[in-house]
Amino acid sequence: MSDAPPPAETAIRLAGLRFAFPVDGRRVEVLGGVDLAVERRSVVALVGPNGCGKSTLLRVVAGLLRAAGTVEVEGRRVAGPDPRVGLVFQEPRLLPWRTALANVAFPLEVAGRGRTEREDRARELLGLVGLREWAGARPAELSGGMRQRLAIARALALEPSVLLLDEPFSALDALTRERFNVEILRLWERIGSTIVLVTHSIPEAIFLADRVIVLSPRPATVAADVLVDLPRPRRLADLDAAVVTRTAAAIRAHLAGATDDAYAVAAGEVGRHEALEEAPR
Repeated sequence: MSDAPPPAETAIRLAGLRFAFPVDGRRVEVLGGVDLAVERRSVVALVGPNGCGKSTLLRVVAGLLRAAGTVEVEGRRVAGPDPRVGLVFQEPRLLPWRTALANVAFPLEVAGRGRTEREDRARELLGLVGLREWAGARPAELSGGMRQRLAIARALALEPSVLLLDEPFSALDALTRERFNVEILRLWERIGSTIVLVTHSIPEAIFLADRVIVLSPRPATVAADVLVDLPRPRRLADLDAAVVTRTAAAIRAHLAGATDDAYAVAAGEVGRHEALEEAPR
């Protein structure tokens, strides 16, 4: 009788994932056959050169883009926008004329939930992200960090089993970003969702994730799957541990073939990058 543990349940499964954008009458391949399995309730970070398809991959998982190959969430194929998946963009994309409460309640309204139910759920989520006292404020009255927390609360409205984060805090200063990374881990511990995040910061990827997936230059494939051997719960002081240095070196080694600018961004040596990966030119 085998003593091997049973296989972990899979939240996301990608097999042979291919996607191309039409550009000037031709098709430019962005995803070149991505194979990836993400365990339920884990945190996985995606890093790679600029324009390699990280944001595109998140949109495919969310059902916003149709791609060739297999995309499954919780064992079922994704065929369009999926309530099992919440997506947070780099820009909050809030409805400026709605209050914080109404922004969070919006997905529930679209889903046909009653007013009392959606407002109760929205207040619960505002409390979860520390914005309960700002329920009546509009986005313009909130700081950048508060707007991102509001966007996360909205993404959680339909209780998704998978939360996708496309560099939601990249526009923040370094100290504020570190604080929000700690808040993301606290939120993850409370909600129990599977999280996949895109980042250009190797330290951030290591601090947040159980695994760091390194994508190759376009058309993207999985160049490396690096395990983060850092115990949880985590504190910012853990970034000084020797294991973090070793893990960062392993990730950088797999990025060494990228262009100098992309490598510098991925290594955290330069500042902000573009909010969304544009169709290749």
